[in-house]
Amino acid sequence: MNDQAQLAEHFDRSRGHLRRVAFRMLGSADEADDAVQETWLRACRADSDSVDNLTAWLTTITGRVCLDMLRSRSRRREDFADLTELDMLAPHEETADPADEAVRADSVGLALLVILDTLGPAERAAFVLHDLFAVPFDEIAVIVERSPSAAKKLASRARRRVHGTAEVPSSDLARQREVVDAFLAASRAGDLDALLAVLAPDVVRRADAVALRGQAKVPAELRGARAVAEETRGNIRRARFARPALVNGAVGAVVAPRGRLLLVIEIAVAGDRITSIDVIGDPARLEEIRLGLSDLPSPPAEASSGARRLSAQGV
Repeated sequence: MNDQAQLAEHFDRSRGHLRRVAFRMLGSADEADDAVQETWLRACRADSDSVDNLTAWLTTITGRVCLDMLRSRSRRREDFADLTELDMLAPHEETADPADEAVRADSVGLALLVILDTLGPAERAAFVLHDLFAVPFDEIAVIVERSPSAAKKLASRARRRVHGTAEVPSSDLARQREVVDAFLAASRAGDLDALLAVLAPDVVRRADAVALRGQAKVPAELRGARAVAEETRGNIRRARFARPALVNGAVGAVVAPRGRLLLVIEIAVAGDRITSIDVIGDPARLEEIRLGLSDLPSPPAEASSGARRLSAQGV
């Protein structure tokens, strides 16, 4: 192919696939868009005349771009210094639809992104490309600049890390999920009445010092539905980043913008009410909890928009 217009046409047809690859590798929609744009620029500068499989060729370029971005991120140690930075990232439009926010928050396989963020750039690239997008190891080897055998070992190490959590019993998860979803939806909406409806009258909210950083006047422990609901309503912007996940076998939530774990929220449910909330931000405790995270299966009635299992389909 030597026609720039034909290359552009094929690129447009492949754009969705390339964005999914970039998103899974980077964990950020904005960065994925940047990676796809850089892929196009590199493709335009390269000689595609002798390329037989343009989609595979473009995927390889995207993989290289994402690997460069991951390595750059590692060198910069791109982490949030303070939880108050969440307020700068959160949408400021008061008219944002909380339902839309919830669907978007629950559709990206957050627990997977959190675990992937613990991997080295080459391990992450090898796992995502092979296990999620079936890219052959000989092509991955070119991207990570290793031998095919070494690329296979990278993916194998990553796979053990990703799948290292124990199977979670499913008997009570649906009921817990319904309650936690209601709590998160009410939190995002700042709906005091809805929060009071889902909190037990004697609910207890505990938070460690890291989770409360920047909130000097907020006590480490709150008791009673109204006190907890009013504090929760005051954190509406941060609540937009809270997404449901399995935390040590129970339905809880995590705050992890771009896949970087900042908070784990352990939630205890009795009947249809929340009885306790523990907000954990201490890095040592987060590391203990991290491998106990799992993605939630999709609720039966919302399979198309709920949290998705590991697969090559969808973002």
